[in-house]
Amino acid sequence: MNIQSMMKQAQKMQADMGKIKKELDETIYEGKSGLVKIEIFGNLKVNKVEIIEEDISELDKEMLEDMFSIALNQSLDKLSKDKESKMGQLGQGMQGLL
Repeated sequence: MNIQSMMKQAQKMQADMGKIKKELDETIYEGKSGLVKIEIFGNLKVNKVEIIEEDISELDKEMLEDMFSIALNQSLDKLSKDKESKMGQLGQGMQGLL
């Protein structure tokens, strides 16, 4: 394989990575726990935090905090899996360069 061909493949891969990053950054990942729903973008910016139940007077502070943590972690886990899957596809393409 010649250098020009390798450079073209590397440039294509870089462009593909940019497209995937943009797609991930614009995708909303949702996590739910009990009365809490959190949506985040792939760039880790929170899109929405929602308390599903209107009357939370019976919940104590610690339980509500735990629900927020669980919902946020679910969102981050979904993002991580999606990112790993999409970036892994690019890694397979790199094998052709080696």
